[in-house]
Amino acid sequence: MALPDLLTDEVAVVTGGASGNGRQIALTFAEQGADVVIADLAEEPREGGIPTHEHIQAEMDADAAFVECDVADVDDVYAAVEKAERFGGVTAMVNNAGITESQSFEDTTEAEFDQMMDVNVKGVFFGSQAAALSMAEGDREGTIVNISSTSGLRGRADGVRYCTSKGAVRLMTYALADALAPRVRVNAIHPDYTETAMTRDDLDMVGTDAGEQYIEDNLLLDRASHPEDVANAALYLASDLGSFVTGHSLVVDGGVTATK
Repeated sequence: MALPDLLTDEVAVVTGGASGNGRQIALTFAEQGADVVIADLAEEPREGGIPTHEHIQAEMDADAAFVECDVADVDDVYAAVEKAERFGGVTAMVNNAGITESQSFEDTTEAEFDQMMDVNVKGVFFGSQAAALSMAEGDREGTIVNISSTSGLRGRADGVRYCTSKGAVRLMTYALADALAPRVRVNAIHPDYTETAMTRDDLDMVGTDAGEQYIEDNLLLDRASHPEDVANAALYLASDLGSFVTGHSLVVDGGVTATK
């Protein structure tokens, strides 16, 4: 007997869903039966290929839509959640959009700090707010999954503002779990080095000596994370498989934080 899809009748909004981890989360959710709203700055994946929502529409038994969204703009975030009404209203919110950096603390400007907080913290806060209010309107139970980082669990000298933002996401998640229980479950995922266009192009890690050295020195499983690893964790938290999990940090890091 075939098992039912884990997200049948669910409607997901995935910020930063056009590329990287967000793209794979959206595809995985659609494979499991969810209709998906892709909220991002642009439709085209940074990795190349067909836009995420078009891929879902063409290849999967699910529907999808794209909405242009800058998560630092509260109106954009609310518009993304409103877009989900065409499918019946959001039931799974994935606050994935974020930016990263590797920079000296002493060289960080106020503008750079504000940008990091606007995208990585403000975007998650108001994404969660918009989703929670939408869920409450329809008296729907739901889930919120926030993408943090191992940099939200431990500090690193070359990422002070990034660690600040991701640590804020972690504690925000715990507070939201308390505020929205029992109707909405809220959890965080903490990936480490994941092979995406962001880590390739923005941090110069993928396929470089620096990236290979990081894996050798830090990862117990001898490889970087793939977007599928993060997406599978999100699927667990958003589905009934995680029905008794809330206010939790799921660390998907190949063992980095177990030993370092």
